[in-house]
Amino acid sequence: MSQWKQIQQLEIKYLEQVDYLYDDNFPMDIRQVLANWIESQDWDTAANYESMATVLLRNLLSQLERHCSQELNFLQRHNLKIINQQLQRKYKDNPQLMAGVISTCLREERRIISTACMQEQGPLEKSMQNSEAMERQKNMDNRVAVIRSSVQMMDQAVKYLEDMQDDFDFRFKTLQSRDPVERNTKVMEQEVIRLQEMLNRLDFKRKEILSKMRDVIKEIELLMGSQLNPELMDWRRRQQIACIGGPLLTSLDQLQSWFTLMAQSLFQIKRQLDKLGELILKVTYESDPIPLQKPQMEEQVKFLIYHLIKSSLVVEKQPCMPTHPQKPLIIKTGVQFSTKVRLLVKLPEVDYQLKIKTTFDKDLPPGRVNRQFFILTNNTKVMDFEESSNGCLTVDFRHLNGEIKYKEINFLQQLKEKKVINGTKGNEGLLSVTEELHTLSFEANFSIQGISIDLETCSLPLVVISNVSQLPGGWASVMWYNLLTNEPRNMGFFGSPPRASWNQLSEVLGWQFFTFTGRGLNKEQLNMLGEKLLGQQVSHSDCQVSWSKFCKENILGKPFSFWMWLDSILELIKKHLLPIWNDNYIMGFVSKETERALLKDQEPGTFLLRFSESHLGGITFTWVEHNDNGEAKFISVEPYTKNRLSALPFADIIRNYKVMVDGVVPENPLKFLYPDIPKDEAFGRHYNSQQNKVFPYIPSMLVPMSTLDSTLPLCSSPEPPMTPGMFDMLNQQLRPFEIETAMNSPYPE
Repeated sequence: MSQWKQIQQLEIKYLEQVDYLYDDNFPMDIRQVLANWIESQDWDTAANYESMATVLLRNLLSQLERHCSQELNFLQRHNLKIINQQLQRKYKDNPQLMAGVISTCLREERRIISTACMQEQGPLEKSMQNSEAMERQKNMDNRVAVIRSSVQMMDQAVKYLEDMQDDFDFRFKTLQSRDPVERNTKVMEQEVIRLQEMLNRLDFKRKEILSKMRDVIKEIELLMGSQLNPELMDWRRRQQIACIGGPLLTSLDQLQSWFTLMAQSLFQIKRQLDKLGELILKVTYESDPIPLQKPQMEEQVKFLIYHLIKSSLVVEKQPCMPTHPQKPLIIKTGVQFSTKVRLLVKLPEVDYQLKIKTTFDKDLPPGRVNRQFFILTNNTKVMDFEESSNGCLTVDFRHLNGEIKYKEINFLQQLKEKKVINGTKGNEGLLSVTEELHTLSFEANFSIQGISIDLETCSLPLVVISNVSQLPGGWASVMWYNLLTNEPRNMGFFGSPPRASWNQLSEVLGWQFFTFTGRGLNKEQLNMLGEKLLGQQVSHSDCQVSWSKFCKENILGKPFSFWMWLDSILELIKKHLLPIWNDNYIMGFVSKETERALLKDQEPGTFLLRFSESHLGGITFTWVEHNDNGEAKFISVEPYTKNRLSALPFADIIRNYKVMVDGVVPENPLKFLYPDIPKDEAFGRHYNSQQNKVFPYIPSMLVPMSTLDSTLPLCSSPEPPMTPGMFDMLNQQLRPFEIETAMNSPYPE
């Protein structure tokens, strides 16, 4: 069943999450009409290669045009044509952006399907997707709509007041122009009474408008404090969670809409107050409410505008190296990185260039870090309107392969380390390189209608590495920080890092597998990881994990930490085992005791795949055999690491694997993948088909081989290498193939 069909069968609460993924960047209409074609393309790879992304964009537009020509529904055909035009405008100069958007949507769909199947979300994911948040947003929409309506009505009220005042002013000046002799007549007395009544109504209307303005200003102030600012903080928290693999519920369009509508309302009220100021220049009187109340209200409106716009500058995309798009907030010296800043207030008046200046480690206390850095390239850029339907004001410090393209408003960002004078580096030795946090600041000056605002925002804390070998440790720091704190600039966090509950940590570890491999971890696999890290417990839920135990201390009896072990497995899956892992054929995290319990009653030759506990980035398989009295015997092979898997795909190793006992013709002992799936049925589609083709040469075959001495007990220590005589015997028995032998010994773990 296609992924899109699975999506359509989900419950409404999951469909609402899917709806959140799609916007003008990738309309759901395209996802619907081109579902099968979209799922058959490699968008992940295209996001990193411009040439491939260009081809896919061209093919997508071609597929869309063909579907338009076949569409019978006039309205649908019209909508698809509009979408086609929008995609061409938006992505023709940056097809990789399109590939990245589609890749993200497909990945998040898989996450939602996985969550729906497991029927269990972790505490962090639940907090990101609860119904209360949706209700808050609906309430916010309603309140903003009421404010906008009230402000629009006040515009009409001010215009009505102006008309009333013009009428009064005309009558008053007409009365003044009359001959003094006529002023004591009855007609004049009636006119004066009428003018007094008009003035009373004018005074009442002024007080009414000012009262309504005061109420609206108070509502805006209350809304900003009670909902808008908390929603912004909630978005920042969601962004933190997304950075470490959590749900990508980080769209800024809704926030931008609220910020913009609030700003428009405040500026409209400011103009209304200015208009009232003009009115009192023509007509004023004793106890006139406008000069009494207007100054205070103006100050209040300016105060709200100042704080609204000051908080509207945000880092939309955290700093990230293009070589590691799924590991943001890690920067390597001398390597390009990208980041994107966005202004959430969209006003017609802002049609000038807003310059953004970037600074590394601005205002960082002396002695806080051992190393100092500066940005290698020009650190000032100009904000411009993004070419999309929302027209948001952004500045994109984006990787351009060394080429500056002015029209895209992009340039390179690199870091270079400062040489520290006199060899003093602050508190050297207190923190490791990957625990030392840095930040990238963004500053600009915003001036509008006489209000000058110094804008500033900053990235989440960064880890700066100088060698790729520091990447795993850096990513551990990024995960730990963003998991356990929502403080934007706690640069001393790792001076005394807090503990994480296993519930929190296991959820994030599951995200890592989902993000990097496309499939998360089930409850049994997470339980095994809990045992690996914390030992056997009745329940790991309430256990606390220290930072040191997670990634600094070595596992008991091993020369590596828990995180280094787990990260090496992630790399192994991503580079060598991905198709098999995503087919759910690798049990992976299972203890030897559980392994034996699962296999002991199975047919001989039943095997399962698990990750090595003694090797970094290793995978092994264990199969069961039975002796004459029915006793189960288990045989494990020395783990295959990335170096060995670079020479031969793992599926071919399983297909061709042989065991030779005392010189007897070798045979493949692997028959059934646990519990009872025939080996070829499970792995057949992953076999190297080139071996089945006919070439003008005698084909060679790399045969994974183990030798087993029948006189020795199974699962004993490894045998010595194969002797030349044994190889000659094997060569005679397997002719006409030319054999390259990979030696593997039965290996106890």
